[in-house]
Amino acid sequence: MNFLERENRYIKNINLAFLFIPMILLPLIVEWYFHTNENVFFIHYKDEILIVNIIYIVLGRFLLLDSAIYIFSHSKHKVNMALIQVIFLYLEITVVTIVYYATIFYIFGVFSIFHLSAHLSPENLHAIHKHGFITSMYISAVTFTTLGSGDWIPQTLTGMIAVTSEAILGVIQGGVFVAILIYAHQNREIRPNFRNK
Repeated sequence: MNFLERENRYIKNINLAFLFIPMILLPLIVEWYFHTNENVFFIHYKDEILIVNIIYIVLGRFLLLDSAIYIFSHSKHKVNMALIQVIFLYLEITVVTIVYYATIFYIFGVFSIFHLSAHLSPENLHAIHKHGFITSMYISAVTFTTLGSGDWIPQTLTGMIAVTSEAILGVIQGGVFVAILIYAHQNREIRPNFRNK
Protein backbone atom coordinates (compact mmCIF):
# COMPACT_ATOMS: atom_id res chain seq x y z
CA MET A 1 0.00 0.00 0.00
CA ASN A 2 3.01 2.33 0.22
CA PHE A 3 2.76 2.65 -3.57
CA LEU A 4 -0.72 4.19 -3.28
CA GLU A 5 0.30 6.45 -0.39
CA ARG A 6 3.19 8.21 -2.14
CA GLU A 7 2.55 11.95 -2.32
CA ASN A 8 5.19 13.02 -4.85
CA ARG A 9 3.24 12.30 -8.02
CA TYR A 10 3.34 14.49 -11.10
CA ILE A 11 -0.43 14.53 -11.57
CA LYS A 12 -2.68 14.60 -8.50
CA ASN A 13 -5.93 15.82 -10.02
CA ILE A 14 -8.21 14.12 -12.57
CA ASN A 15 -8.85 17.37 -14.49
CA LEU A 16 -5.12 18.01 -14.75
CA ALA A 17 -4.63 14.47 -16.05
CA PHE A 18 -7.16 14.95 -18.88
CA LEU A 19 -5.31 18.12 -19.98
CA PHE A 20 -1.82 16.67 -19.53
CA ILE A 21 -2.20 13.42 -21.50
CA PRO A 22 -2.44 14.96 -25.03
CA MET A 23 0.74 16.94 -24.30
CA ILE A 24 2.64 13.65 -24.64
CA LEU A 25 2.26 14.11 -28.41
CA LEU A 26 4.14 17.48 -28.42
CA PRO A 27 7.66 16.04 -28.99
CA LEU A 28 6.38 14.60 -32.26
CA ILE A 29 6.12 18.17 -33.61
CA VAL A 30 9.89 18.60 -33.12
CA GLU A 31 10.45 15.22 -34.69
CA TRP A 32 8.29 16.12 -37.67
CA TYR A 33 10.42 19.26 -38.11
CA PHE A 34 13.64 17.20 -38.12
CA HIS A 35 12.06 14.75 -40.54
CA THR A 36 11.11 17.47 -43.03
CA ASN A 37 13.87 20.10 -42.59
CA GLU A 38 16.87 18.13 -41.32
CA ASN A 39 16.38 15.03 -43.41
CA VAL A 40 20.09 14.09 -43.54
CA PHE A 41 20.36 14.15 -39.74
CA PHE A 42 17.08 12.26 -39.39
CA ILE A 43 18.09 9.52 -41.84
CA HIS A 44 21.54 9.15 -40.26
CA TYR A 45 20.16 8.72 -36.71
CA LYS A 46 16.73 7.24 -37.47
CA ASP A 47 17.25 4.03 -35.45
CA GLU A 48 18.44 5.95 -32.40
CA ILE A 49 15.56 8.44 -32.70
CA LEU A 50 13.04 5.58 -32.90
CA ILE A 51 14.50 3.93 -29.78
CA VAL A 52 14.32 7.27 -27.89
CA ASN A 53 10.66 7.56 -28.97
CA ILE A 54 9.90 4.12 -27.57
CA ILE A 55 11.64 4.83 -24.25
CA TYR A 56 9.83 8.17 -23.99
CA ILE A 57 6.32 6.76 -24.54
CA VAL A 58 6.91 3.76 -22.24
CA LEU A 59 8.13 5.95 -19.36
CA GLY A 60 5.40 8.55 -20.00
CA ARG A 61 2.72 5.86 -19.96
CA PHE A 62 3.95 4.40 -16.67
CA LEU A 63 3.85 7.87 -15.10
CA LEU A 64 0.29 8.34 -16.38
CA LEU A 65 -0.88 4.95 -15.10
CA ASP A 66 0.80 5.64 -11.76
CA SER A 67 -1.06 8.95 -11.57
CA ALA A 68 -4.36 7.31 -12.56
CA ILE A 69 -4.00 4.84 -9.68
CA TYR A 70 -3.23 7.71 -7.30
CA ILE A 71 -6.23 9.75 -8.52
CA PHE A 72 -8.55 6.80 -8.13
CA SER A 73 -7.30 5.78 -4.69
CA HIS A 74 -7.46 9.35 -3.31
CA SER A 75 -10.66 10.51 -5.01
CA LYS A 76 -13.16 12.39 -2.83
CA HIS A 77 -16.05 11.36 -5.08
CA LYS A 78 -18.04 8.18 -4.71
CA VAL A 79 -16.31 5.07 -6.02
CA ASN A 80 -18.70 4.91 -9.02
CA MET A 81 -17.87 8.49 -10.11
CA ALA A 82 -14.12 7.94 -9.67
CA LEU A 83 -14.37 4.73 -11.70
CA ILE A 84 -16.14 6.53 -14.56
CA GLN A 85 -13.43 9.20 -14.55
CA VAL A 86 -10.68 6.57 -14.62
CA ILE A 87 -12.42 4.77 -17.52
CA PHE A 88 -12.37 7.98 -19.55
CA LEU A 89 -8.78 8.63 -18.47
CA TYR A 90 -7.77 5.16 -19.68
CA LEU A 91 -9.64 5.70 -22.94
CA GLU A 92 -7.70 8.93 -23.48
CA ILE A 93 -4.38 7.23 -22.63
CA THR A 94 -5.24 4.45 -25.12
CA VAL A 95 -6.08 6.86 -27.95
CA VAL A 96 -2.97 9.00 -27.32
CA THR A 97 -0.73 5.90 -27.28
CA ILE A 98 -2.19 4.55 -30.53
CA VAL A 99 -1.84 7.98 -32.20
CA TYR A 100 1.73 8.32 -30.88
CA TYR A 101 2.87 5.01 -32.35
CA ALA A 102 0.92 5.64 -35.58
CA THR A 103 2.69 8.99 -35.98
CA ILE A 104 6.07 7.35 -35.37
CA PHE A 105 5.29 4.68 -37.98
CA TYR A 106 4.18 7.37 -40.42
CA ILE A 107 7.20 9.65 -39.86
CA PHE A 108 9.65 6.75 -40.22
CA GLY A 109 7.81 5.43 -43.27
CA VAL A 110 5.25 2.73 -42.66
CA PHE A 111 6.42 0.80 -45.73
CA SER A 112 10.08 1.00 -44.72
CA ILE A 113 9.31 -0.36 -41.22
CA PHE A 114 6.68 -2.94 -42.24
CA HIS A 115 6.26 -5.44 -45.04
CA LEU A 116 2.73 -6.17 -46.25
CA SER A 117 2.44 -9.90 -46.88
CA ALA A 118 -1.22 -9.89 -47.97
CA HIS A 119 -2.18 -10.39 -51.59
CA LEU A 120 -4.25 -7.36 -52.57
CA SER A 121 -5.57 -6.03 -55.83
CA PRO A 122 -3.48 -3.21 -57.40
CA GLU A 123 -6.28 -0.70 -56.63
CA ASN A 124 -6.37 -1.60 -52.91
CA LEU A 125 -2.57 -1.63 -52.69
CA HIS A 126 -2.44 1.84 -54.27
CA ALA A 127 -5.05 3.13 -51.79
CA ILE A 128 -3.01 1.75 -48.86
CA HIS A 129 0.16 3.42 -50.17
CA LYS A 130 -1.72 6.68 -50.74
CA HIS A 131 -3.17 6.86 -47.22
CA GLY A 132 -0.08 6.16 -45.12
CA PHE A 133 -1.34 7.67 -41.87
CA ILE A 134 -4.58 5.66 -41.92
CA THR A 135 -2.47 2.55 -42.54
CA SER A 136 -0.23 3.54 -39.62
CA MET A 137 -3.28 4.00 -37.38
CA TYR A 138 -4.55 0.55 -38.34
CA ILE A 139 -1.20 -1.11 -37.61
CA SER A 140 -0.91 0.76 -34.30
CA ALA A 141 -4.47 -0.13 -33.22
CA VAL A 142 -4.18 -3.85 -33.97
CA THR A 143 -0.76 -3.94 -32.28
CA PHE A 144 -1.89 -2.10 -29.12
CA THR A 145 -4.97 -4.27 -28.73
CA THR A 146 -2.74 -7.34 -29.38
CA LEU A 147 -5.20 -8.35 -32.09
CA GLY A 148 -2.49 -8.52 -34.75
CA SER A 149 -3.54 -8.94 -38.36
CA GLY A 150 -0.51 -11.02 -39.35
CA ASP A 151 -0.27 -9.17 -42.68
CA TRP A 152 2.03 -6.39 -41.47
CA ILE A 153 5.44 -7.81 -40.57
CA PRO A 154 8.16 -5.58 -39.10
CA GLN A 155 11.21 -5.73 -41.38
CA THR A 156 13.69 -3.83 -39.22
CA LEU A 157 15.03 -4.53 -35.74
CA THR A 158 13.81 -1.15 -34.44
CA GLY A 159 10.40 -1.84 -35.99
CA MET A 160 10.25 -5.12 -34.06
CA ILE A 161 11.17 -3.28 -30.85
CA ALA A 162 8.47 -0.67 -31.51
CA VAL A 163 5.79 -3.30 -32.13
CA THR A 164 6.85 -5.31 -29.07
CA SER A 165 6.78 -2.25 -26.80
CA GLU A 166 3.34 -1.20 -28.03
CA ALA A 167 1.90 -4.69 -27.54
CA ILE A 168 3.34 -4.85 -24.00
CA LEU A 169 1.83 -1.44 -23.18
CA GLY A 170 -1.56 -2.68 -24.39
CA VAL A 171 -1.39 -5.79 -22.21
CA ILE A 172 -0.22 -3.82 -19.16
CA GLN A 173 -2.95 -1.23 -19.57
CA GLY A 174 -5.61 -3.93 -19.62
CA GLY A 175 -4.13 -5.55 -16.52
CA VAL A 176 -3.93 -2.30 -14.55
CA PHE A 177 -7.51 -1.45 -15.51
CA VAL A 178 -8.74 -4.82 -14.22
CA ALA A 179 -6.74 -4.24 -11.01
CA ILE A 180 -8.47 -0.90 -10.48
CA LEU A 181 -11.88 -2.53 -11.03
CA ILE A 182 -11.03 -5.16 -8.39
CA TYR A 183 -9.79 -2.43 -6.03
CA ALA A 184 -13.06 -0.52 -6.52
CA HIS A 185 -15.13 -3.64 -5.80
CA GLN A 186 -13.16 -4.39 -2.62
CA ASN A 187 -13.44 -0.77 -1.53
CA ARG A 188 -17.22 -0.91 -1.88
CA GLU A 189 -17.41 -4.06 0.27
CA ILE A 190 -15.16 -2.63 3.01
CA ARG A 191 -16.92 0.74 3.42
CA PRO A 192 -20.26 -0.52 4.86
CA ASN A 193 -18.35 -2.37 7.62
CA PHE A 194 -16.83 0.93 8.76
CA ARG A 195 -20.30 2.49 9.00
CA ASN A 196 -21.57 -0.34 11.20
CA LYS A 197 -18.78 0.21 13.69
